[in-house]
Amino acid sequence: MLNRPSSRLSRGLSLVALAVALALPAHAQEQPPGGDDVGAEKRGRITPFNGAAMPEGAAPAGTGDKSSAVPGKKPADGTAPSAGVGVFDRMGAELPALPAEKPFAGKVDEAYGAFQRGYYLTAMDLALPRAQLGDPAAQTLIAEILQQGLGVVRNPQQAAFWYGQAADKGDPAAMFKYALILMEGRYAKRDRKKSEELMKKAADLGNGSAQFNYGQTLVADNPGPKGLKLAMPYYEKSAEQGIADAQYALSQILVNVDGIDENKRARAREWLIRAARAGFDTAQLDIAIWMIEGIAGDRNLEDGFGWMRRAAEGGNVVAQNRLSHLYVNAIGTRPNPVEAAKWYVLSRRAGLKDDGLEDFYLGLNEEQQKQALSAANRYRRS
Repeated sequence: MLNRPSSRLSRGLSLVALAVALALPAHAQEQPPGGDDVGAEKRGRITPFNGAAMPEGAAPAGTGDKSSAVPGKKPADGTAPSAGVGVFDRMGAELPALPAEKPFAGKVDEAYGAFQRGYYLTAMDLALPRAQLGDPAAQTLIAEILQQGLGVVRNPQQAAFWYGQAADKGDPAAMFKYALILMEGRYAKRDRKKSEELMKKAADLGNGSAQFNYGQTLVADNPGPKGLKLAMPYYEKSAEQGIADAQYALSQILVNVDGIDENKRARAREWLIRAARAGFDTAQLDIAIWMIEGIAGDRNLEDGFGWMRRAAEGGNVVAQNRLSHLYVNAIGTRPNPVEAAKWYVLSRRAGLKDDGLEDFYLGLNEEQQKQALSAANRYRRS
């Protein structure tokens, strides 16, 4: 719970370092269309009997013999929605008994439980005595409450102190947070060497955000393919834990660096899609381009258009520009000059110039330009 927000703190600088190291072409900064359900199978209508044939001579309930009808129930002949019949009911078997609940033998952390339920002052009261006695989990909890100002006045200085105490006692989450504090040098004396040491320790202990950030450190300290290959194991571990930044970085390494195991390289698009589904707009832009151009997999113009539109609707200016081109050239969609002009206007207002789209826009008639401007204004207000 404490890791994901912090990984975003370093996204700006860290992803710039990765982009420079990879020297990606300009088009690789675009993103995809679609939604979380991209690629999901569409299912047909389910009949009242789930497609099973009726016994010979039998009639559906609600037809035939009226004496067997149950008062108050709707007919199950397909004219009314089915109430649903469980598979065990259809088989005539009783549901199996639930397994006995296993007793919990661990120690209940009442402070953390209060924190999860939003009782922050209670969590503070319960954790503070333990923190003062040297409990690293309680120290980390106190630090998080103070850092975010949950139920108390925000106090980053005191939070830094408690993160430091917990980090010295080996708490991975505290190590990660305190490493960032030492790197920044705002609430504790800047110490890059100790910051990197703590980040590595936290990464080796399994903290996903620390794994991503330590990978970024390796890339920054070792320019070129060498640093990317050194960072790759940490990106892989972080990506497996659901860190979208790491999933994106891993996808770029797998496609752009030579000497990568082919079995791993084959998963490049999978990692990029996972980052895109997590809402990472740069990943959405890239997967759109990959699908449209056939990078790391087959071409899929419709899904590519869908990802591009999703990134554009999320505010990615490059995706808005590219989406306009897709509408102009009818790639993955039908041609739509008004929509194309709308997305061009939005990207132009954000500062992205495009002479080709400017010529296209000026070639529209007055009514089309008026509709596009109106659509762009409505979108901006929403």
